[in-house]
Amino acid sequence: MKPLPEALNEALTFAAKYFGKELADTAYARGLAVTNKADGSTIPIPITATAVILGEAELARRTRLAALLASAGAKMSRALCAGEARELLLGGLSPLERTLAEKTAATLETLVTTRVDFFVGDKVQALELNATIPAMQGYSDIAAQTLIEVAARYWGAKDTFIAQAMAKNGSNALALYRALLSGYAKVRPGRTPERIALLSRRNDAQLTEQRYLCEKFREWGADADVVHPDQLSGDDAVRANGKSYDLVYRHLFVRRLEEPGMVGADYVRALLAEPNGTRAVVLNPPASQVEAKLAFAMLSEALEDRALSKAAGLTEAEREAVAESVPWTRPFRTPAVVARVKKNPDAYVLKRSWDYGGRAVFVGRTRGEAGFEERVKAAYGAPLDWDALCDRAAEDRVGGGFVVQSLVETKPETHVLCDGASAVPTDLYVDFSAYASVGLERAPAWGGVCRGSVSHIVNIVGGGGVIPLLSEGAAQSLLDAFRAGIK
Repeated sequence: MKPLPEALNEALTFAAKYFGKELADTAYARGLAVTNKADGSTIPIPITATAVILGEAELARRTRLAALLASAGAKMSRALCAGEARELLLGGLSPLERTLAEKTAATLETLVTTRVDFFVGDKVQALELNATIPAMQGYSDIAAQTLIEVAARYWGAKDTFIAQAMAKNGSNALALYRALLSGYAKVRPGRTPERIALLSRRNDAQLTEQRYLCEKFREWGADADVVHPDQLSGDDAVRANGKSYDLVYRHLFVRRLEEPGMVGADYVRALLAEPNGTRAVVLNPPASQVEAKLAFAMLSEALEDRALSKAAGLTEAEREAVAESVPWTRPFRTPAVVARVKKNPDAYVLKRSWDYGGRAVFVGRTRGEAGFEERVKAAYGAPLDWDALCDRAAEDRVGGGFVVQSLVETKPETHVLCDGASAVPTDLYVDFSAYASVGLERAPAWGGVCRGSVSHIVNIVGGGGVIPLLSEGAAQSLLDAFRAGIK
């Protein structure tokens, strides 16, 4: 008998030509889309008709790793901000980010939602930590639940069966909701929020996901709305469109508030600068210093530097998680490190410390590809060979400069990619991201999300797709539906 993942994905691959368009169209209608900043139009995010399937024990192991790494990352950033090397980290932040970090880093203990991005090769390896907008809780639910529903219905399953299969898969949106309630109660003990504002800029790239989350939050008992900085007012409470909000879920990079012409930026600046809970509870509070890749690099270095580990207050469990899952990562500055990376470009990846979207990520192994040259030109205005790129990156201090990370060996996987017009088997590089909370007495039942891309750099806004992540229980239900449908 074939293993569950192989058996189910074979069945899904065969059936995708029949339900692939419905899968893509339904996921798009539910919010699996990227919003255009210029005009608010939306573009579907591709979804696969095949899935990544994880057993409950393995998913629990990965989410535990993510929780330990997120906790360790928060501790390391706090230690760096207070230590002699503070300029390494703070110097890469924008002026407002730095001001807020200097004011709040020492007391930042709670991050209700974080996301650790992994590649899975011979083992699970952590690439980076997201703490500002660790998004895709909604996207992941849309992808998994839509695949379960569309495929099961194609095979003749009833609504009750489909609902039971979905329940077996869990919900990251529900975990986010519960984490927000727990984080709110830490700031305002014994209370729950009546109304939640999801704060983002206008035409945010993930606006459709935020609207999906709003719908879910309302189903679960809290009034919720997407709001934008230009709508906010109130000295004693946060108000927008005639409503008061006691919890603000921040889906907005702090540095966006420094962009010219953003109406309402001053209000949000003041909101973030005051003690949390003054007008409203803001979650996550400013945490740019936690997300900077330099802090992640110092976690790797702390395995060899006991004094650094001690200064950060890392527990033995956190050190073990770093040792198990974080590839060799270092600040890209010293002559010895630069020489090492120049000598063996196939073994390393350069990343700007404080950036997002994969724009300043250079995979040495792909240096002969067009995409690599395009990113180099975007960063430095002209093509550069690997040695010249290393020299420029080592001197570059924008966004805190660069870090270097050992390449995680991973091979493309074949998945059936659906874009509404076709369902085509495509070789994709696949990542796995696990959600986690820091500082909550009881963390919710987080899961994960998988993305796929034809490029080594996996990013949704950059053209990647979402691969449904299924638990073994949900996958077995789908396989049962298939077998019942072919009898």
